[in-house]
Amino acid sequence: MKILVTGAAGFIGLHLIKKLISEGHEVVGFDSINKYYSTKLKFDRLAENGISANEDLPLNSIVNSSKYPNYTFIKGDLLDSEKLEHLFEKEKFEVVINLAAQTGVRYSIENPRTYIKNNVDAFLNVLEACKKYPVKHLIYASSSSVYGNNAKIPFSVEDKVDHPVSIYAASKKSNELMAHSYSHLYQIPTTGLRFFTVYGPWGRPDMAPTLFADAMTNGRSIKVFNNGEMERDFTYVGDIVEGISRLCIKAPVSENNEPPYTLHNIGNSQPIKLLDFIHELEENLGIESKKDMMPMQPGDVKRTYADISSLEKAIEYTPNTSLKNGVKHFADWFKTYNAKA
Repeated sequence: MKILVTGAAGFIGLHLIKKLISEGHEVVGFDSINKYYSTKLKFDRLAENGISANEDLPLNSIVNSSKYPNYTFIKGDLLDSEKLEHLFEKEKFEVVINLAAQTGVRYSIENPRTYIKNNVDAFLNVLEACKKYPVKHLIYASSSSVYGNNAKIPFSVEDKVDHPVSIYAASKKSNELMAHSYSHLYQIPTTGLRFFTVYGPWGRPDMAPTLFADAMTNGRSIKVFNNGEMERDFTYVGDIVEGISRLCIKAPVSENNEPPYTLHNIGNSQPIKLLDFIHELEENLGIESKKDMMPMQPGDVKRTYADISSLEKAIEYTPNTSLKNGVKHFADWFKTYNAKA
């Protein structure tokens, strides 16, 4: 199949593209390479899949992979609707996987307009392109943050999610509503994936695993929010991409006058105490951390826990990487990558 992956220089994008390439799909990666965090990390991720580029790469450039003949990267901006639609017209994508987004819960509280622009306006352009140049399946990244502080555990896609506690969460809920409208009006098959605390090699520098590892290896204390009384459904990135790749050929269909629209949680379905995650990281880095116990932060939630029954039913797959193995993979990568820096 011919597949467009937006957010190609991102954490999940890197791993997903590698997976899709290995399965023989023709992949076009798309990313604006914004400066929310280190662009060096983004270019290094691209290099992993054979894309040679640096800060001088102009917008709308096309780069062919030196490793994989079935992979091409485009530096582009989803907010440029005209060029995006031209790309859809030219390439005739069968599947679109939209991972591009402005991430970060706390940053969204300080910079709300950035999230509306990059998560809502940009997604509208993707939907419009899928409408004008029909695709077999649009898969897009939502987030477990849409559940807010829901008291019911585990979180189910059947639960009401009307009380987001951050602008980031609100933008992701908006994506789900927008996708539903386009599925209803134009019969575009859409699948939203609510990711639960994804971690692993090549993770973002503003995510807890990398923040912790960087602080620990440089002798700094780590900030532990809510005094460590947090639980997260930590999900290894390899399990996320396995789920996405299987869903590519599992587009929802219209039944009983319902639109071809679905949502799935994708998580490990095993909440882990934050302090247990830190302990596992300490074991793998061989460092005992110094901890600054901090209060709960605005926009944070105390616990996440995924009910993945709809995902299991759709693709007969259950994320299964243990915390022990997942943290080891992350720590091994972190030590190797930073030794080269």
